[in-house]
Amino acid sequence: MPREGGLEGLGPLTGPLTGIFLRYLGKEPQVLDSEVFTVQQNHPPGRLYQTRTMETSRKLICRQRQVLLFILLLGLSQAGLDPRRYSVVEETEGHAFVTNLVKDLGLGQRELSKRGARVISKGNKLHLQLDRETGDLLLNEKLDREELCGHTDPCVLHFQVLLENPLKFFQAELQVIDINDHSPVFIDRDMLLKISESSPPGTTFPLKNAQDMDVGRNNIENYVISPNSYFGVLTRKRSDGSKYPELVLDKALDREQEPELRLTLTAQDGGSPPRSGIAQIYIEVVDINDNAPEFEQPLYRVQIPEDSPIGFLIVTVSATDVDTGINGEISYSLFQASEEICKTFEIHHKTGKIRLKKQLDFERIQFYEVNIEARDAGSLSGKCTVLTQVMDVNDNAPEVTVSAFTRHIPENSPEAVVAVLSVSDLDSEENGKINCSIQDDLPFLLKSSLENFYTLVTERPLDRESQ
Repeated sequence: MPREGGLEGLGPLTGPLTGIFLRYLGKEPQVLDSEVFTVQQNHPPGRLYQTRTMETSRKLICRQRQVLLFILLLGLSQAGLDPRRYSVVEETEGHAFVTNLVKDLGLGQRELSKRGARVISKGNKLHLQLDRETGDLLLNEKLDREELCGHTDPCVLHFQVLLENPLKFFQAELQVIDINDHSPVFIDRDMLLKISESSPPGTTFPLKNAQDMDVGRNNIENYVISPNSYFGVLTRKRSDGSKYPELVLDKALDREQEPELRLTLTAQDGGSPPRSGIAQIYIEVVDINDNAPEFEQPLYRVQIPEDSPIGFLIVTVSATDVDTGINGEISYSLFQASEEICKTFEIHHKTGKIRLKKQLDFERIQFYEVNIEARDAGSLSGKCTVLTQVMDVNDNAPEVTVSAFTRHIPENSPEAVVAVLSVSDLDSEENGKINCSIQDDLPFLLKSSLENFYTLVTERPLDRESQ
């Protein structure tokens, strides 16, 4: 049971903590008394070392004041409740109305002002502002969904509403709704295909896809091809949800009748109204080279630690071509590769060895789908896919955010809140689990409320004359 003046939901915490730094803010005191708490990387778990420097010796004038607590994660008293959900369309002008918290929270008209209501969010990055007099929650700035969340859908910004006297928190989230403000774009707007005249109807030819910054229905919906006598186009879907075009041969080619074709490929999104982007396809009909390269396996699965060095050999792919001479010579290349994949991987065009070009980061990207093409000198090709899973390593130290604290504590207070802090670690699973503790011989307790959220309180009434 919590003692009078304590906070609900707090509990004990044990285990190692790496890199905690606490800094006390507040009004300028009569006696300047700075305290720094640190836990060194290589020190045994559960040890917090205190360095106390007396900068000025003069008489301490004690006065009562209220401690304001700024908490960055979930509300303590509202733990386990579903958050209140709001939404706003991206690119809405700043200071636009989101909701009225007086009505949403069932409070009195001036209760927000009297209880010092405020909006807080992770990292103290505020996208919202609260008018305490009216209770209106407003946008602080124009929001760009693509800048905030990239291709993550839905785009949700978590925040909390804090009330004081008594202390209470409400969890909330703001969903930024996508608008169709980007058109599909082909990185390569001109594509050259060399197709044998012996290719039978029904043969498919994967094409390079377009890219669209929007998500959901505003992303690429389908591909269409300009009217012609030989080819149609199918819209295929990858494992990550992105769509790419595949050219389908509907009628056998005859090089002697039509040695070249020029088609227009259009990518359309699902917005209203829809946006589109185009690319030109140049088809050269070639004489018979009746065997295309074939990979030993169509799918390769590999795992690679995120701290693997540049130049690290990931895998070697191999294809064969039963043709002889120039038609049997194979060259490897990345196929349908995004800008990110081109920056991250490289393949030797002769050996098929795939190596790293830049450092991996598990916290940013955990999975790559790399398409490889093997093309012979006669311009026939085979395809395979390398699924690369990035493995996490413990390469991020815990980070501490101090939300609120006080430097002066009235003596004889039964339990006073000294500081509120949250800790986080970008690593995942076991590498991202954090434990926090303080030195045993201090007159303080470190209490845990929610995940990675702590409050530092006095263990017993303090006696100024004995400290």
